[in-house]
Amino acid sequence: MATFEGSALREALNGISGILVTPFDANDTVSPAPLAPVVDRAVNAGVQVLVANGNTSEFYGLREAEAVRMIHVAAEYVAGRVPLVGGVGRSVHEACALARASRDAGADALMVHQPPDPFVAPRGVVAYVQRIAEAAQGLPLVLYLRNDNIGLAAIEQLCRIPQVIGVKWAAPTPLVLAEAIRRTADRGLAWIGGLAEVWAPPFYAVGARGFTSGLINVMPERSVAIHRALEDGDHATAMRLIGEMLPFEELRAQENNGTNVTVVKAALQLMGNDCGAARPPSAWPLQDPQLGRLRELMSGWGLAR
Repeated sequence: MATFEGSALREALNGISGILVTPFDANDTVSPAPLAPVVDRAVNAGVQVLVANGNTSEFYGLREAEAVRMIHVAAEYVAGRVPLVGGVGRSVHEACALARASRDAGADALMVHQPPDPFVAPRGVVAYVQRIAEAAQGLPLVLYLRNDNIGLAAIEQLCRIPQVIGVKWAAPTPLVLAEAIRRTADRGLAWIGGLAEVWAPPFYAVGARGFTSGLINVMPERSVAIHRALEDGDHATAMRLIGEMLPFEELRAQENNGTNVTVVKAALQLMGNDCGAARPPSAWPLQDPQLGRLRELMSGWGLAR
């Protein structure tokens, strides 16, 4: 059963939504144990929300049964200390099944991945989310928009589905985001910058108070410090802290963003918290120059063993 609801959940979404990795063993099998210290570090650092089955979790590389297992594992490790959000997506039937499983596991809300289908109608996306909302039986939904191609009219329709309490905006279009916020201001939704720390300041400026982070798997204190600086209106400190972690994000953006999870998992290995490889089609392992740069960064941060 969900632990957080109502105003407590809504307030938490104004903070950092940390996207958890999915650990694999040497046989490419889900191996949850290494996730426990990742969760503990994030919670102890003050990360406000944790997310299982997001993109940093390699959601599209997981079998349905593995995604179900990981929401149960995450719920066990989080143990009600912060809100837990479970990602759902792929086919409408898989998304609905995972919505029910996430609710049973004790997730506090669902994050609905934007369908990657090449033939997506704006009204079809609305129907997709409505089906998931029905399956979730009252569990709140956070929309995950990786682009705004469906248009503002459809986005507004999605935002007016009663169970929707927030939107993770992962398109580099802050002015379109500002208009979406303006059109739906009466709903009091949580707007979450979905492009991590680097994009947090411009998104924050137009009204997205929260942001997502994969860095929290490795260095959650840095993410929390950036969020605190934004909340305090200390733009200079926020930009300095972002600048210091920017090389990490630049490594993650290489190879058409194919090293996004790779860098996080390689960093965890360097810390002695091995969560295994990243599955194809992500890049694995890092190439020697990439690994050398990552090792240099981690050593500078005092995190490499």
